[in-house]
Amino acid sequence: MTNKEIFFADGNSPKMIEAFKNAQETFKYFWRELSWEYRRIVPGLSVACAKVAFSENRDGSENPIVEHMWINDIDFDGELVRGILINAPDELTNIENGDAVAVPLSQISDWLFAIHGSAPKGLSKLFSSPQPKTYGGFTIQAIRSEMSNQERKEHDKAWGLDFGDYNEVLLVNEQNEKPENLIEHPMSKNMKEKLIDFIEQNQNEITHQDEEGYSLLHRETIAGNLTSVEVLLASGVDTNMKTNQGKTALDYAKQFNWEHIIPVLQN
Repeated sequence: MTNKEIFFADGNSPKMIEAFKNAQETFKYFWRELSWEYRRIVPGLSVACAKVAFSENRDGSENPIVEHMWINDIDFDGELVRGILINAPDELTNIENGDAVAVPLSQISDWLFAIHGSAPKGLSKLFSSPQPKTYGGFTIQAIRSEMSNQERKEHDKAWGLDFGDYNEVLLVNEQNEKPENLIEHPMSKNMKEKLIDFIEQNQNEITHQDEEGYSLLHRETIAGNLTSVEVLLASGVDTNMKTNQGKTALDYAKQFNWEHIIPVLQN
């Protein structure tokens, strides 16, 4: 998984432009999953990366060179997406493989995570190494849609992932079986009692703000964790706390259109 594709932006491709737009609008689901992955004792994801549009103006040209390349080790604070570049640029000279980057969400052109494969119930002997199932991958599905069946098989085999139907880009685990997962991550609900205990034993956590002004309420809101937000509100957290950017948790709930959290913070 170290040699992921690089592709050049095609401003005349409506399909790819739509993929970029969808990736940015749904990035919040990627970050929600990744924020819980960082808390797991046993990792649940086999892949978690985002694609960024990097550009460079050269020789006074009005048309910059643009390459879309993958980053991993991702962090997100609601303002900037940070990570490590895992591609070697084809033409760009202002960035190298392994560089740490920080870009606004407007430069994100795709995201992808894959959950470790599991064999169908009762058939583990027949499926010893199932391919991890992917979520996101808007540009990848756009590319796959123009491949033949054989080309798609070869593409998926090279990635070692199950991309499924290119007509359906999934956002969250068990999305079709449990559509409620689109509203809230199941771990947010399952960890409620542990969070209550943690807050009771660490009261200072509800007032603590890091050097950038982010509180626990900000972080849980950005990640869309309604139950966590409700626990913090019940603990008496100050909803007026602001980051160094001057934003409250409600500001972020509105920014990412977390419709299940906005009314809770407003009330």
